[in-house]
Amino acid sequence: MNPKDKLDEGDNDDDSNKEQASTTVYNLNSSRSTTADNGNEYHRTSNQTVYSIPLASSSDDSSVVSNFTPHQPYQERPLEPSEESSLLQRRDKPRASTKMKIILGLGKFFENRSVIVDILAIFFGIGTWIGINGTFIQLPLLVEVAPEGWSLPSYLSVMVQIGNLGPLTYTLIQKFCKRNDAPMIYILLATGTLSAILTAFFYDKTAVVFGGQHSVALFALTIFTAFTACTSSVLFMPYMGRFREIYLITYFVGEGLSGLLPSVVALIQGIGGSAECRLVNTTETGEPVYEKYVPPPRFGTEDFFIFVFVMMLLSCAGFTLLDRLKLSRTQYAAVKVGQGNDYVYSRDTKTSPTTLEANGNKSTVSEMDDNQNKIVDEMAPEISSRVYVFLLLLIGTVSFFANGVFNSIQSYSCLPYGGQAYHLSATLSVIANPLACFLAIFLPHTSLRSILSLTGVASLLAAYVFVTAAMSPYPPLHGTTAGSVLVIITWTLLIGLVSYIKLSITTVMRAQGGKSLVWTGALTQLGSLIGSILIFIIVNYTNSFTAAYEEC
Repeated sequence: MNPKDKLDEGDNDDDSNKEQASTTVYNLNSSRSTTADNGNEYHRTSNQTVYSIPLASSSDDSSVVSNFTPHQPYQERPLEPSEESSLLQRRDKPRASTKMKIILGLGKFFENRSVIVDILAIFFGIGTWIGINGTFIQLPLLVEVAPEGWSLPSYLSVMVQIGNLGPLTYTLIQKFCKRNDAPMIYILLATGTLSAILTAFFYDKTAVVFGGQHSVALFALTIFTAFTACTSSVLFMPYMGRFREIYLITYFVGEGLSGLLPSVVALIQGIGGSAECRLVNTTETGEPVYEKYVPPPRFGTEDFFIFVFVMMLLSCAGFTLLDRLKLSRTQYAAVKVGQGNDYVYSRDTKTSPTTLEANGNKSTVSEMDDNQNKIVDEMAPEISSRVYVFLLLLIGTVSFFANGVFNSIQSYSCLPYGGQAYHLSATLSVIANPLACFLAIFLPHTSLRSILSLTGVASLLAAYVFVTAAMSPYPPLHGTTAGSVLVIITWTLLIGLVSYIKLSITTVMRAQGGKSLVWTGALTQLGSLIGSILIFIIVNYTNSFTAAYEEC
């Protein structure tokens, strides 16, 4: 036989041996794997996928047609990426998802936005209520020089409500004169700024009215300051509707800071702290006589209102740049602005940036271009007319309690638990307002279901607040640490939730276009007005609430 033929025959034998080779099968569903190799059975626990390995025939020990060695089937093999992903999915995915949410939240905050415009919007928002908030924060010092004494807060509340003539005046101007809103904002900010500096020097000036001394200068300046604050709801906030939704949120952060900043300065000033009981004398029987002592402030009321004046100047500068800078105009939403803040939002994100003209007002429109780094404004969905009216009534009701009632009953609710509990609840409540608005940047909730759910929680907290106020000076858990902690937490969560609900409703209403923001501001002020008048009558002319006093 030819050697070459022998070689071919050997090759054929090898092929035959390959076909007769045994096979090892590893099964994922079984905890054991069996190998038929020379009659020996091998067991191995495995969670790997099913696969087969061809082995050399036992009849031909000299020929090995596979790289497989006897010990290899029993060694661990690296997991495939798909296998490793499936095995680790349940264990690692939640942790990675949480981290990813935080990273995406921070990334979303800085994505397609201008931090400069954010800062300008915040300063613009600070100028809304800082004058009124500052006046009420200074009450512990003002009552010492005012002839009205501790009746001064009631008088100032009436002056603030007179400031609601501002929104009414603005509405009439827009109905009959069709004026642009930017010049009116300049006038209001200038009025608030001038009132702040005049209050610093004339807050203690009095005059005879109806046969008695009254703080006429303080009353008049408070009215002008209230014009700016009250009108901001129907003018400042709607003005921000031409910007993208994210800047409306930062505007609300600034509005919250209009209460926080004066509170921080007042704490530095040294007012609002707990009084000290000092031994002043002893009786004939040797009993000590104590007297309350309030440390003097580090600086006076004049310096405080100068600080308010500086903040109003910054607010004026912020709005001027917000209205004039070309950078600010690039952050406009896809909107056509008509007279009286009548908005028509475009939901088409494929049109290139253009400039539209409506009723004599020019407004920039910035929309998305897939090939360019343009701006997309994710708007809340459109709602039905029934939901539209319901949300307006809801924000009016929320403002009735938040702006009109809560401030007047907080002392009745908290003072029975001690002065420290009252000051902590007041301070943390002021902090909760801008913090809730800032939280809305990362956790927006604009669905009707979420708004109603949060309103339900806020209603429960409000009910507890009213119970503690109505039962003063002996509310539930009176004189206990648990009661103090509970009332502080309740007030902080309540104010934070209310601020968050108001912002969520405003965000939804902004997306509806038209004069939705104007109506939202009007219902906000109307609710605040009714609430303030009603609680003023209840507190001063009924016995519904009894004050609690700390004695030495």
